[in-house]
Amino acid sequence: MIQRIADPSHPVLAAYRDVGDPAALEHRGLFVAEGRLVVERLIAGRPRLSIESIVVTPAAAAAMDQVLGRVEDSPVLVCEPALLEEITGFDFHRGCLALARRPSPPPLSAFARAARLLALERVGNPDNVGGLFRVALALGADAVLLDPASADPLYRKAVRTSMGAALRVPFAPVDPWPAALDAIRTGAHVVALTPDPAAMSLAEYAVEPGCRLILLLGSEGHGLSADAMRYADVRLRIPIAPAADSLNVVVAAAIALHALRAR
Repeated sequence: MIQRIADPSHPVLAAYRDVGDPAALEHRGLFVAEGRLVVERLIAGRPRLSIESIVVTPAAAAAMDQVLGRVEDSPVLVCEPALLEEITGFDFHRGCLALARRPSPPPLSAFARAARLLALERVGNPDNVGGLFRVALALGADAVLLDPASADPLYRKAVRTSMGAALRVPFAPVDPWPAALDAIRTGAHVVALTPDPAAMSLAEYAVEPGCRLILLLGSEGHGLSADAMRYADVRLRIPIAPAADSLNVVVAAAIALHALRAR
């Protein structure tokens, strides 16, 4: 149902005033999808992803006509750019936003047989979390697991950086961390990625055929904690030039996943 809105006080737009307040959105059980591609992927994710409403500028409405025409169970609101900016407080140059219900994460036990898992510890930057979801989708990870200190995958910037991958790759919290990993580590090899020069080179690690892998990734500042390291069956490093001290966690995850998948 497409509806043109010109009144900023219209009640159907009220929820969009919380776009810049992630805590308020989460309290209401909502998250934001921003940009045409991300919203298209949100629409493609129905009925698993329930859309509250979509708001677009006239230009975006014209460009997305066919996609929006498939949305029959949620309101599509068309607003002028100035009105959209007034309501949200942001200049959304792509002219497209959606509010959706936060899905309930599956239990950890749902991943007991997953072949490849990323497990994040203290990755607090939402851009990095979004990038890791993009890597997971591109390189065949089955799910992303997050400790309580990692950023919310459904935070607006994380969803945008992931190019919608956070809407497609399953994820679940690991709490308590890392002890809750016990529920899924049976039969898996737990690999800790670290810049420690004493760790085994990624090039020397041989993956047994059919072996399940859980790849532990820590923040760039702190790395993996001692508790997480104790869960690792092996510690791997990516050989880099001596002038560089480390790699961005997203880059490191991509290199490791590609190398581990290719063997």
